[in-house]
Amino acid sequence: MTLSWIEFIGYVGTLLTALSYSMRTIIPLRIAGIGSSIAFIAYGLLIDSWPMLATEFIVLPLNCLRLYQIIRLLRQVEASNGDEFDISWLDSFSTPIRVAAGGVLFHAGDSAHELYVIHRGRLQLRDRNIAFGPGDMIGELGFLSPGNRRTATLEATEDSEIGVVTYYNLKQLYFMNPRFGFYLLKLIAGRLFENEQRARREAPDTTG
Repeated sequence: MTLSWIEFIGYVGTLLTALSYSMRTIIPLRIAGIGSSIAFIAYGLLIDSWPMLATEFIVLPLNCLRLYQIIRLLRQVEASNGDEFDISWLDSFSTPIRVAAGGVLFHAGDSAHELYVIHRGRLQLRDRNIAFGPGDMIGELGFLSPGNRRTATLEATEDSEIGVVTYYNLKQLYFMNPRFGFYLLKLIAGRLFENEQRARREAPDTTG
């Protein structure tokens, strides 16, 4: 059976799609996805498949946008100086939300799925004298805690604007960007050390 060139284009798209699912790093995955969409768009035009064209015309710009954001992030990291990670680089991977004063983002024991970056306003861990303001990141302990559970209740003490980064995106950034991974580990270690120091200060004195 002779394989036509139209069918060949369709099989190329299928192969690129399969390759994208097998990729372990995000940039090759996005590139394979873009190639797959281009092949399927050509195939859809040749066979007049409008559902296929509609799907790929939605998927293609999304893959291009994500690839651009990732490449821009990596270039910013390479061009930066110092050991600290610029938290604003997470903006491309976050969803902005607003929380009114008194609003609760999560309760102790809740299932944790997101990390929060504060852009405006102030938040505080309930029953603890720990406040957070613009530029702070919170929710990272739930990323590594057993069962991904919140360890405290977080509420807004004034109207706030927050960026929400899902743990799915956080995992991609963690493995893709060594500097961010190192920054996140430093932040988690610092929070654990602060919690230990606070527990020692609050523990009753039994020596007397």
